[in-house]
Amino acid sequence: MNYLTKFFRHLLEISICCILIALTAVVFSQVVSRYFLHVSLSWSEELARFLLMWLAMLSAAYAFRTKSHFALRIIVERFSENIRRGISIAVHLVVTLFFLLILYQGIIYVHGVSGHKAPAMQIPMEIPYSSIIVGSALIIWESAKSTLRELMQSDTAKQFFDL
Repeated sequence: MNYLTKFFRHLLEISICCILIALTAVVFSQVVSRYFLHVSLSWSEELARFLLMWLAMLSAAYAFRTKSHFALRIIVERFSENIRRGISIAVHLVVTLFFLLILYQGIIYVHGVSGHKAPAMQIPMEIPYSSIIVGSALIIWESAKSTLRELMQSDTAKQFFDL
């Protein structure tokens, strides 16, 4: 299981890096084309927008996994370890519920744009908007894992699962 987890983490990291490189190349090519060749590329802005959507959702999932998001810990650190663990579980449950809602609405939205094509690139609109589904699913997965990890560390859960 540990090998599989590392494989998916590295796959996510590689995907984020590739998208960032592609986004940089597309924007740079647009700048070069516009200012040096005096010709605007019709597809570059649209592709950059779609790559940015994927980058944002995958990066949010990666940041959630590595606990890199902004957190106010000054208040929570004043509580005991059990209360901190309870707050952490509650936060993870709220995050899970929130992204379940986003996942549900994302599925509805992607289904709604079915059959539409991007104006400049002529790709199906399901491709860029499916980033909402993938990113939300990854965040739900990481949040559920964090919740279970916190539950398994608590004494009450250990007693409950030992029965």
